[in-house]
Amino acid sequence: MKTGRHDTILRLIRENPIDTQAELLDLLKQNGYDVTQATVSRDLKDLRLIKALGADGRYHYTTDRPQKQAELPKFHSLFDHAVLSVDYAENMLVIKCASGIAQGVCASLDALQWKSIVGTLAGDDTIFCVMRSSADAAEMAEKLNKMK
Repeated sequence: MKTGRHDTILRLIRENPIDTQAELLDLLKQNGYDVTQATVSRDLKDLRLIKALGADGRYHYTTDRPQKQAELPKFHSLFDHAVLSVDYAENMLVIKCASGIAQGVCASLDALQWKSIVGTLAGDDTIFCVMRSSADAAEMAEKLNKMK
């Protein structure tokens, strides 16, 4: 139930400019969740939602930062099970994966939006990452190799 409610909260935050917990509580009730303000408050804390200034000049709950944080455990799990090796040359990173899984690993990597990665390209079992510099490639290769 909590996971479904959290998914609904994230969807509502993306689709509506929500300024207050009371607004979120009302929307949750409209979506079939009979919860209290205290529950909504805990959910916001659990999801690590923040308020950010919107284009309309008002502060609204946003999922920008929490989504990236939420992707990291998924990436670690997928990476641990699917990646066979990581190597680099100059500013290129090459990640070898089990056959058929490279695109999923690549999508998970892209979702993290790491600043040192300029872009990625995935085939069936290989991911190429263009890094900003040779130093970034070496650092990322070391970081990823420690995860295996």
